[in-house]
Amino acid sequence: MDKIWNKYPEIKQELVDVLNLMKSNVKCKDKKIENSIIELIESGGKLLRPAFVLIGSKFGEYDREKSIPTAAVIEMLHMATLVHDDVIDDSKLRRGQETIQSKYGKDYAVYIGDYLFCICFKILATNASLQAIKVDSRAMSKICMGEVNQLNSRFSMNLSVKDYLSRISGKTAELFSISLYLGAAECNANTKISRELRNIGHNLGMAFQIIDDILDYEGNDESIKKSAANDLKQGIYTLPLIYAYKKDKNAFDNILAKDFYTEEEVSKIIELVKKNNGIENAKELAEKYMKKCFKGIDRLPENEYKYILRDIAEWLLLRTY
Repeated sequence: MDKIWNKYPEIKQELVDVLNLMKSNVKCKDKKIENSIIELIESGGKLLRPAFVLIGSKFGEYDREKSIPTAAVIEMLHMATLVHDDVIDDSKLRRGQETIQSKYGKDYAVYIGDYLFCICFKILATNASLQAIKVDSRAMSKICMGEVNQLNSRFSMNLSVKDYLSRISGKTAELFSISLYLGAAECNANTKISRELRNIGHNLGMAFQIIDDILDYEGNDESIKKSAANDLKQGIYTLPLIYAYKKDKNAFDNILAKDFYTEEEVSKIIELVKKNNGIENAKELAEKYMKKCFKGIDRLPENEYKYILRDIAEWLLLRTY
């Protein structure tokens, strides 16, 4: 668990309860699958999404019997998408550790991801309201379509800024959004507050993903805890490249007219992105979403969790990039 939660003992303990609930639900006859999932649960993720569920719940009538299972479902849904992402991207690192597909093979990784989805519905069926099941189902569909859109757009320079934003809205922001929303809604929070939290989550998720995509061009394997420039190597063109390409298409056309890049070509593309202000322009858009996020937080009713949410948002969005 990330040390950020040491600052908030109550939320930290609730996150421990979330992790324990997840572990208790992953038991199966195939111990390889069970142990693989437990390793993933214990791999040191930030636990942002379940924490957002818990924080959102504090704006309603907090009910542990609803909030802990909802938070567990959200995190396991997130884990399932990561496992499948790593298979598609052939990623070797995740959270600074070897991925499941790299360690156990793609076949097992697919089944592990599928099993995680099954556990999500098992917990929902036992603990969640019909509303939560509907919201989670829609979110799963939107996340899946975001991933499909990303797959369909690989090595294609027809992608626009609008297409990119639509893609990350499903791929990343949706889960941030429903985490805060469901936490509040399941605990009978005011409808206006629940919707405000949903919008905060959306803007936070959009800014977070844009910043993550910037770091893919500026970071390294050690600093970002995954393979640097991996999206680019997979033909996934993110905002910095899209902006730079719009500025000087001729500079990119020859090198991008391929479906595989050497390390030298990757370095060249990164150099061109920086030269054509792709990173600076991406930062400007990230900051617009950041401002919307913080303005939304400012509109929330006064309680300690409003300031915890702001503190976490600052930690995520004002990181060095």
